[in-house]
This record gives sequence, C-alpha cells and structure tokens, in this order.
Amino acid sequence: MPRIAILGSTGSIGRMTLQVLASLGPEQEVVALAAGRQVEALADQAVETGARALGAADESAAENLRLALPKTAAPEIFVGPEGLAALASRGDVDVVVSAVAGGAGLPAALAAVRAGKRLALANKEALVMAGDLLMAEAEAAGAEVLPVDSEHSAVYQAIAAGRRGEVRSVTLTASGGPFYRRPDADRETVTPREALDHPTWSMGRKITIDSATLMNKALEVIEAHHLFGLEADRIRVLIHPESTVHALVEFVDGSVVAQLGPPDMRTPIQYALTWPARRPAPWPRLDLAAMDGLHFETPDTGRFPALRLGFEVVRRGGTAGAVLSAADEVAVEAFLAGRIRFNEIVPLVERVLHTHLEAGGASGFSAEPDLETILAADAWAREETKTCLTSFTFSK
Repeated sequence: MPRIAILGSTGSIGRMTLQVLASLGPEQEVVALAAGRQVEALADQAVETGARALGAADESAAENLRLALPKTAAPEIFVGPEGLAALASRGDVDVVVSAVAGGAGLPAALAAVRAGKRLALANKEALVMAGDLLMAEAEAAGAEVLPVDSEHSAVYQAIAAGRRGEVRSVTLTASGGPFYRRPDADRETVTPREALDHPTWSMGRKITIDSATLMNKALEVIEAHHLFGLEADRIRVLIHPESTVHALVEFVDGSVVAQLGPPDMRTPIQYALTWPARRPAPWPRLDLAAMDGLHFETPDTGRFPALRLGFEVVRRGGTAGAVLSAADEVAVEAFLAGRIRFNEIVPLVERVLHTHLEAGGASGFSAEPDLETILAADAWAREETKTCLTSFTFSK
C-alpha cells in the first residue's frame, strides 16, 4: 500500500491529487497533508483522509488548525519549512507530492529525495532554483523524481519509446495563454481578472499569470534541462492553442513520439503516483474527431521575452535560476496587487536577473553554488525586486 504525503494539499494540484487518490481506491494511504494558511480546508481534508500528520505555514496557522480540527482528531502538526521537510522525510511515507508554490518547496523536495522517496514534483521552483543539486541528491539516494507538469510528464512518457541516449530533442508546447493574439498596446491595460482567465487549463493564480506571460514555459525549459539532461539547443517550444499535444520527443532516427490528452492535470498526477503501471481513470477521454484541428507555431520571443530568459538561464546555470524564480514570484505578486502593469512583469524580472549576472561580490552570480548560496541568491533577488518596484522606471 503506497503511503503518500501531499505538500500543498489545499491548492489546485493538491485537491486534484486527492481526487485521483479517491478514484484509485483504498489501496493508497494518505499519511500527511500540508498547506499554508487555508487551515479550515486542511482540517476538512485531514478528517476525510485520516492523515496522521499535518503541516502549517507558521505557529499562528498551526494554532488555527488545532482549533479547526474536531476534538476527536489528534494528528501531529508540523510548522514552517522545517515542518514540510520533516513530513517529506517521514519513515511512514513512500511518495511525496510536492505542490507547494514558489521557492518554499525546495527544502522539502530535497528532504524527500535525500530520504529516498518517490518525489512527484509539481513545484517548478525546486528544479529551477537547484536542479543540479536536487537531481544529484536523488541519484545518490536512489530516489525517483517524476514530474507532475503535464509537459514534462508527456516527455517522460514519450521517451519510453526509446532510450535516453537516442533522444535528439524535446519540444514543449504552450497554449499561448489568453493574450498571445492581443496587440502589444492592449496588454498594458490587462487586469488581474483577465490574466487569471486561462483559455484551456485550470491552475493556481501564480502559474496562471506565468502562463499568460510565457514565464511558465521559460521555467519549464529550465526544468526539462535538469530532468532530462538536455542542453538549451535540444529543447524547443511551440505554441499549441488546443493544449492537446503536451510534448513531443524526436529521436536520432527522425521518429517523433508525442503524448496527447485533454488539458487535465489529473492525468500526469495519476501517472506520477502509479508509475510504472497505468491505471483506469474516470475523467473525459480525448476525442480527436470532435476537434477542429491541431495548430502549432513558433513563439514570438520579441513580444514574449520571458521565453528567451529561460534559455539564457539554462546556458548560464548556477544561481541564475534561483534569481529568475524569486524575481518572478515578487513581480507576479506586485501585478496581482495592482502595483505594476501586466507588461511590466517580465522587464522587472529581466532587470533583476541581469543585475545579478553582471554583479560581483556576495550578490553576484555563482556558477557552482551550494544550497546556502542558492538560498542567498533567492533572498537577494526578492529584496532587489522589491527595491526595483519603487526605483525602476518602467515604460508607460
């Protein structure tokens, strides 16, 4: 019986993971759940699943969680990043679903692989910030890292048609988000409500904004580099509005294998949980005959420069990923709070990234960072981005 911990259980991926587990039947056991501050939802999940360990953001959230739980429930409660790491490395956990948003998910992801767990990874930032370190730790401990991103899950599945050494390139697809066809001038007036209205996927707020700027695809390029050991010139991106072909793998003989399916995150979640087996699933199937067609085009990186930054980070490596990830988190939060315009998100991130790459000393770029250096770069980028929010002159 697989024993599962879900970190970020009240978010969109966490909730869908619980749906998948319910459809799979009683042979899976949910041992641990963790959330930030949505403690009432977490308490409900704990009662429903019988989880015996819970995680909360801080002591205040933990106290509210204790009050929200029925008096008959007595799970052990863990607090903060250290608590997440403790949940991820528990001896009674086999599979860790990491769906924590942002850089906060890195310590728990590292703890999971160091403990030899299967890591079902939906947290992009862990790989973007510290992909070399995370994958090296996983290899050393014999841990499995299975991507929950639909695109990387698709690559993982398509690669099974050959051998890793026979792969020539991989192509990740992007819907283009809600504004790919929108004139540049009109994107200045995009509201958070508009940006959160994704045409094909149902996702959390941060990842939905990243999809609209194509920063999400930039982060996925970095993820693909670390997950599959591919350099920048072997990773490609195509705009595919239907979100039906999730990725393609080209082999050295010219064969191209694609993975297709409806835009439903429950499919990659289930694949990561049940691999190497495939299990029946109750959600809708793909009906190609009912579609108007499948369309692909090369992305316009002049209009959507975030994608260019992703390839730049792959080429530079080191602390560049941590800075890109942290700056983007702060910039997206600023947009959602109405402090900057939609078309100012990526220029702000680019400014911070290039300041880091060109700087010397403690705030400068490191090519082979340890965890302490990565976390320091993350912290620097957050403060630098906040400073730029008040001092950087954006185009109006």
